[in-house]
Amino acid sequence: MTNQELYNAIFKRKSVRKYDMTPLSEEILDEIKSYVDNLMPLIDNIRYSISFLSEVDTKLLIPVKFAPHYICIYSEKKDGYLTNAGFLLQQIDLYLSARGIGSCWLGFFKPKKEVNTQNGLEFVILLAFGNPKESVHRKSISEFSRKSISEISLIKSAEKLLEPVRLAPSAINSQPWFFSGDLNEIIVSRQKLSKLKAPFVDRYNQIDIGIALYHLWLSLEHEGNAATFDFNCADAPEGYEFIVKVIAKEK
Repeated sequence: MTNQELYNAIFKRKSVRKYDMTPLSEEILDEIKSYVDNLMPLIDNIRYSISFLSEVDTKLLIPVKFAPHYICIYSEKKDGYLTNAGFLLQQIDLYLSARGIGSCWLGFFKPKKEVNTQNGLEFVILLAFGNPKESVHRKSISEFSRKSISEISLIKSAEKLLEPVRLAPSAINSQPWFFSGDLNEIIVSRQKLSKLKAPFVDRYNQIDIGIALYHLWLSLEHEGNAATFDFNCADAPEGYEFIVKVIAKEK
């Protein structure tokens, strides 16, 4: 799977919520697992692991049969671990979409107690996947419900670069990201939360930022640039908190 194919998947990807409960073949599962073995982390020094679970291995707050397969990511708890998890799992999400396999982020699913931790690592989030019983792709960008570029960025002439980032999925479609600076040094910030919303949304919005950062990485790659991530604090716009500075350099 090429980065260009993953980039192309951004513009048609959708969250699939209806699945054929027939399991995927072992051959296809092995190919997915092989891809997962070569993911690129956002933060190198955070340990993580990924497990593949079946429908019988998982439970929802209200038990239902949702999908035949789940990918579960575990991580050590360090600064940026939720954002790193989002960055990693979005690579899988786009890979599955590019292959015509349905997928969906599931914030309310969790593993059974006996598999809620793994080798000292804590469960973060699940991604459901399988053969879809509905269209696996959107027909056009008009089907996305997203903020405009002007609502998420102060950067001049960044429309083309940030369009793939604008389309990134987020918990309850909250789209918490904001981009300032310039095209060479992009400051990525996260919207500050009210005390009322913070307990529910904060965790997922940190994951969301990781998803958006992977879209940004792919977009920079598509434009012929290499991206490096600088986590040293920089100024963020009012109402936002700094997450990372993305430095773009022509290859």
